[in-house]
Amino acid sequence: MRSQSWCSIVPPYLLEQLATNGDPDQALRATQTLAIDVRYRGLRASGQLTTAAGQGPPAQPPSPRRTISDAHRSTDLPGDVVRTEGQPATADVSVDEAYDGLGATWSLYDEVYGRDSIDGEGMPLQGTVHYGEGYDNAFWDGERMVFGDGDGVTFNRFTASVDVMGHELTHGVTELTAALVYQDQPGALNESVSDVFGSLVKQRALGQEAAAADWLIGAGLFTPAVQGVALRSMRAPGTAYDDDVLGQDPQPATMAGYVQTSSDNGGVHINSGIPNHAFYLAATTIGGFAWERAGQVWYDTLTGGSLASDVDFAGFAAATVTAAEARFGASSAEVTAIRGAWTQVGVG
Repeated sequence: MRSQSWCSIVPPYLLEQLATNGDPDQALRATQTLAIDVRYRGLRASGQLTTAAGQGPPAQPPSPRRTISDAHRSTDLPGDVVRTEGQPATADVSVDEAYDGLGATWSLYDEVYGRDSIDGEGMPLQGTVHYGEGYDNAFWDGERMVFGDGDGVTFNRFTASVDVMGHELTHGVTELTAALVYQDQPGALNESVSDVFGSLVKQRALGQEAAAADWLIGAGLFTPAVQGVALRSMRAPGTAYDDDVLGQDPQPATMAGYVQTSSDNGGVHINSGIPNHAFYLAATTIGGFAWERAGQVWYDTLTGGSLASDVDFAGFAAATVTAAEARFGASSAEVTAIRGAWTQVGVG
């Protein structure tokens, strides 16, 4: 399997804007963050990163096995262990947010979809906080979640958004199931699937039905100095931010705005807005809790074994319709909603 283990929540084009247009301190932090990210992307491309599945026997009955470490602003991993499964909350908000967010992600997969952790076999969930000096990102490296503290000017701490954790851990689920190639349309689907389940982790943690959810990815990551509400919007791609330093959110909502580019692995963080919007439309049309029906269909599609690793948007859309038919029936409201959602975004 091609290694796709290293994935980050902040796309490179946003950090590049910050490095170019920010004040000297912002530019320095963004440049340092990009240098770290480029190194990890190189390791991924060379196959030196893999998902560390199957680390020891699963707990019986299934339960999360969380370990949170502190890098103390270094880039040395894993750092010092500061909280393990079952231990009480600490005085460090980043530690406790990471612990709770990993638990919320585990709960969605186990309690809703019957999947015990990322690999389905009780894989321990590990996180490292306080990574780097003002590091403006959070990432999954195939073994653990790693969180920067942000520069405090553009970005807050990266443990503040539970959907970030759901997003990044879902990259591990995707790698171990559909193994979607991290390039062009399959890469955009890889990013979109992570946004979908990241949003579902947050919605379930808040007890929100689809109509009440904000459908934002990374809400709370920007400081008040930024003219924006989140990294991405599934409800309205292209509207998450419009800032003098960061520029305007470039995501399209439909195929009419599809971006042909060689950067960011063929625009994986940009064009993911299209399948993101399709899921939003399907989930809100179906109604109720999005993780129960629309989310179940996306999970069935991801884990069903029928997706090619290089599947394009049309192929994925067709697979979701097939999965909905298998679970709910060919004439069901779920099938109608999902087919209609893909049509609305120009995929068919």
